[in-house]
Amino acid sequence: MASTLVEKIIARACGRDRVVPGEIVTCKVDLAMFHDSSGPRRIAPRLKELGAKVWDPSKVVVATDHFVPAIDEASAAILKLTREWVREVGISSFYDMQGICHIMLAERGHLAPGMFCAGGDSHSTMAGAFGCYMAGFGSTEMTGIMVTGEIWTRVPETILVHWSGQLADGTTAKDLMLFLCKYLGMENSFKVVEYAGPTVAAMSMSERMVLTNMAAELGAETGIIAPDAITLDAMPSGKRHAAMVDAWQSDSDARYEVRHDLDASTLPPQVALPHAPDNTVAVTDVKEQHIDQAYIGACVGAKLSDLHMAARVLKGRKVADAVRLLVAPASRQTVNAATADGTLGTLLDAGAILLPTGCGACAGLGAGVLAAGEVCISSTNRNFRGRMGHKDAAVFLGSPFTVAASAIEGRIADPRPYLASVT
Repeated sequence: MASTLVEKIIARACGRDRVVPGEIVTCKVDLAMFHDSSGPRRIAPRLKELGAKVWDPSKVVVATDHFVPAIDEASAAILKLTREWVREVGISSFYDMQGICHIMLAERGHLAPGMFCAGGDSHSTMAGAFGCYMAGFGSTEMTGIMVTGEIWTRVPETILVHWSGQLADGTTAKDLMLFLCKYLGMENSFKVVEYAGPTVAAMSMSERMVLTNMAAELGAETGIIAPDAITLDAMPSGKRHAAMVDAWQSDSDARYEVRHDLDASTLPPQVALPHAPDNTVAVTDVKEQHIDQAYIGACVGAKLSDLHMAARVLKGRKVADAVRLLVAPASRQTVNAATADGTLGTLLDAGAILLPTGCGACAGLGAGVLAAGEVCISSTNRNFRGRMGHKDAAVFLGSPFTVAASAIEGRIADPRPYLASVT
């Protein structure tokens, strides 16, 4: 019988020929990932109390990205505990201050179509861009995974979002997701969002990762995109997985809970107003909203392609005097590439301030948090009250194009006029 891609992955992971939505099954985990905030400081004491060991250190990935670099004694202690625990357990896939955990999985070749993965962070859904299932779990569930290598799950219904039409210049995957937060809402628990259609097929892997990352904002279990040649090209060992492409596709007659057919060509740049990603409007509907800070950061908004977007708008221009433009690249590899191709030079010449690689202000940590009454537009994925600092600050969300244009004008601005003048 026909199955969706997610149903096929879960069936393999639980050792069955087929599963159907609503069933509760136990799956073997191919890869588990957590970071310095969700990982050893929470899991190590429980393992010690249980007298248990990690089931397979070769299948565990750990990254330090939340408390880096340490800004106080508490942060330093968390990082020290993480480093010592990784050595003690024998985890070789440890990325210390190398980049945000979700980006590390992609850059370092840990993901492949058909895998069933578990992450100690809600945005672990980003891995779904590689045709694998990866959901976020809390520290209690991650402790169980560390001991057994298994996790139970309820087989989710799949929502198919089929995008057609070419994106206009200035409209990005981030704009699609802000629109979807409003269109689908943020209460899609026990659902998976599968993205498909000509628009998605034409996207780079970097942009596809935005779609699956922000499935978390939809409240879904995860997001997923069927693998293709672009997927293989983005994998360091992609050629070895070429045979997997045909195997890991939804059947043409698979049953979806619902299918949404949407036209990307008509969508203008979007902005999420405070204090939720679903509070979204077209950028042209935001009138004379001043900003104090513009922030380009996070797993979803500071990849190399995101820095390229910002540089297109900022090249030859200057950040407004009253605005702080902060840039926190998503990985060290991103910093190196952006330095080599001149992107960082363009951003710094415009007045941007370079911050360390890491989650930083997106998670309300480190440099860039907001004071009471301050207004920020950010390329991050969430703008909940108090997310980036004081509860009385206001955070707007937009694409890197929109964030850069707003930094120039000192108010939330449409990026399209700036792009029209760029050759």
